[in-house]
Amino acid sequence: MTFVLLSILLGILTYWVISRGVSTMTRSPVWLLWLIVMTPILALTVWVLRYGRNTPPNLSILGLFVICPLVYTWVVLLGRRSPAEIGAAVEKPLRQAPPPPPPLMEREEEARLRACFPWSVYFLQTIECRQQVMVCRGRLKATAAVAHSTVQQNVRSQFGEQFLVVLQTERNGHPVFTLVPNRPPSNPSQGSGWLLSLVLFVLTLGTTTLAGLLLVGDLSFSALRAQPIILVKGLGYSLTVMLILSVRELMHYATARHYNIAAAAPVFIPVPYFLGTVGAFVSIKSPAPNRRALFDLGLTGPLAGFMVSLPILIWGVAHSQVVPLTAESGLFNFQSLDPKGSILLALLSKWVLGGSLQLDQALDLHSVAIAGCLGLVLTALNLMPVGQLDGGHIVHAMYGRWGGAAIGNIARVLVAAMAFIQSAYLLWALLLIFMPSRDDPALDDISELDGVRDVLGLMAMALLVLIILPMPQTLSALLFST
Repeated sequence: MTFVLLSILLGILTYWVISRGVSTMTRSPVWLLWLIVMTPILALTVWVLRYGRNTPPNLSILGLFVICPLVYTWVVLLGRRSPAEIGAAVEKPLRQAPPPPPPLMEREEEARLRACFPWSVYFLQTIECRQQVMVCRGRLKATAAVAHSTVQQNVRSQFGEQFLVVLQTERNGHPVFTLVPNRPPSNPSQGSGWLLSLVLFVLTLGTTTLAGLLLVGDLSFSALRAQPIILVKGLGYSLTVMLILSVRELMHYATARHYNIAAAAPVFIPVPYFLGTVGAFVSIKSPAPNRRALFDLGLTGPLAGFMVSLPILIWGVAHSQVVPLTAESGLFNFQSLDPKGSILLALLSKWVLGGSLQLDQALDLHSVAIAGCLGLVLTALNLMPVGQLDGGHIVHAMYGRWGGAAIGNIARVLVAAMAFIQSAYLLWALLLIFMPSRDDPALDDISELDGVRDVLGLMAMALLVLIILPMPQTLSALLFST
């Protein structure tokens, strides 16, 4: 009966968290998100009511604790709102059917717009008036940075902050200027969301602490009621996970603020089981000024998270136990993890443990090592060169919007092919398939990166490969024979 009451309380708390924190970020229904999150708990509750708490659940129920967080993440991303929609969702207007928006400008204002394009920087030929977009086509006569800066200043002098000026290339490679409405948040004082961020941080700290107790096998409700101090045993895992997530998202936020990109406070996503969280994110509410800013926005978060995860993982592996390799060993079996499932993890494990780790052995991970592995997984997921993921920003900045979209489509195919080799990548493949291919353009989406950023981008993609690809058998035999 106690377990059932705890499940009900957990369900109420989970619904409150989703409705207050996540529903403003996605169009997906709150009830559907809640049902996905609570499916493992509901299944476990039914199991306990029928078979008793001391009977271990079967593999299907345990599998739900792994599958549902990933399905939950996919559903959130599938219905993810645009920045303008996020602001509208927060404001919750009372009108059900607002009138259609007026045209961006009247015909007589086009003469003023044409004067914003000096022939020496951009020879304007045609202006296409759409309902909420003005497409200005012509020929670029100066560098993209000079042309965009000049036209942007002229538009601001004529129309104030009414428009965002975007310079980008069409599919045929021709550069065009696009004017779109500039809709800043109507209530900027409520846009940052630091109070909600703090609440979700505390909730995620609690769920990751409970997850830490589960991972070390010390969670017993009777013992927890008698000795609440045993929660301390889960702090090793929860504090390291929260450190990795906080550093990564705060670096995202700091980079956005450095380039004057509007951004909300980090949103932490608590999950009341398995790893205790499915990560965190920062909602970007305005476009990047150029591709350099877009690149830095995409790189700094994963890089900071990886730099924090690396020493945590090294320490955790050093305090893990070496166990025999069995048929149940795998990359996501923390009691019998096969480090050869990742090139980077294999290299680090062998470097830390030396001769005590052989080819036919696995690792029983310390809880801190599990946090480090989660940091690597989140780093790899964010570096995937698809859509609005950090990796999508990176390849967009390196190769342009259309080139980045093509690379994203290739990445989807490769991850789907990997799912046939290693089933752990199946859910990753599903997440990537339903994610939009193209990233939102920067204001100056033509100016290219410098050589240093190009090298850093290639290194980021190399890091992604080292994390997700398994160690080839030939190299494994050479590495673990020493």
